[in-house]
Amino acid sequence: MAQNPEDCHYTKEHEWIRVEDGTGVIGITDHAQSSLGDVVYVELPGLGDTFEPGEIFGNIESVKAVSELFMPAGGEVVEINEDLTDSPELVNTDPYNDGWLIKIRLSDEREMEALLSVTDYEEYLKEEKEK
Repeated sequence: MAQNPEDCHYTKEHEWIRVEDGTGVIGITDHAQSSLGDVVYVELPGLGDTFEPGEIFGNIESVKAVSELFMPAGGEVVEINEDLTDSPELVNTDPYNDGWLIKIRLSDEREMEALLSVTDYEEYLKEEKEK
């Protein structure tokens, strides 16, 4: 299992966001990709699309299921990981680096405060496992 990076913020829906110079890089967590199994297709939004926190911005399809992707923070899509078109398995092999999904221009960087830290996210995973 990949280590959850400390420089990311997390959602209870298992998305992560890393802020780099006012841009949010978004992906799914190692826990999410592991639960999904082999990813075979990723449906992402278009450049210039805007979203609010919690809105669905796409779908990820695996051999097991199709899951919705939820926006961890508001903003405008400024880049899409085109590599996922031909290699959706990057989400499985490197969820925090090569397997990123989209980049957004953040509407309000303060929205990060509402997300989980790596410690909080890992605690949440433990609680979910115990249920």
